[in-house]
Amino acid sequence: MTRRTALSSPGTGKPGRIATVLEHEIRSGVLGFGDRLQSENELVQRFSVSRNTIRKGLEELSSRGLITTKVGIGSFVTFDGMPVDDAVGWSRALANAGANADTRTLRLEVMQDAELAARLGVESPFFIAVDRVRSNADDGHAISIERSRLPLSPELEDVPLRGLREGSLHQTLRGAGLVPDHGEEWVDIEMLSAEDAAILDCAPGATFLRTRRLTRAADGRAIEFVTSLLNPAHFALHLEF
Repeated sequence: MTRRTALSSPGTGKPGRIATVLEHEIRSGVLGFGDRLQSENELVQRFSVSRNTIRKGLEELSSRGLITTKVGIGSFVTFDGMPVDDAVGWSRALANAGANADTRTLRLEVMQDAELAARLGVESPFFIAVDRVRSNADDGHAISIERSRLPLSPELEDVPLRGLREGSLHQTLRGAGLVPDHGEEWVDIEMLSAEDAAILDCAPGATFLRTRRLTRAADGRAIEFVTSLLNPAHFALHLEF
């Protein structure tokens, strides 16, 4: 169960009150030296405020000399050793990393998935499914499969009919005003099913890197959930700390 904390200090702004609560926990020993604070998502839920308010509260706590932040900490996927900056879109990111990839759309339609809707915290069980496979343009060997699920919304309802803007999901989302602000990503490995192996022209059971990425808008609204199967001959997970 998520712990919730009421903010009760009349005359003090919410960021200052959040900083004061966390300062008390640090000074009282609830949080020890070197301990990590809760994630921004957890703090948003705990204090029932916006992400921007949490960030201001953490800035205030930092100004009091009680916490430090490390820029660049995190993990990212690489292609042939080069970082893949998917903030510019996956196709362009692969091209920037040196991949010579052909992209083929396997599916672009409305689907229903009540389980995913519950997982993402969206009311409607309807999503736009965008499935694509990428292969090397020179010899055709498999690079990746990506299966994106976009919560169906008025901004996107005509996408299955008119297609992706300039063939790019990145451009389509931004053209609809849906700009990712934050998210989560999970990485593991998966043995290819017979269906995926046939699509990728690989042996069933071959090991691929699997990433599952959820992006949200600044207001917390889910924008995209994408599951990718990545050929480990090219892709790796790089961690910085």
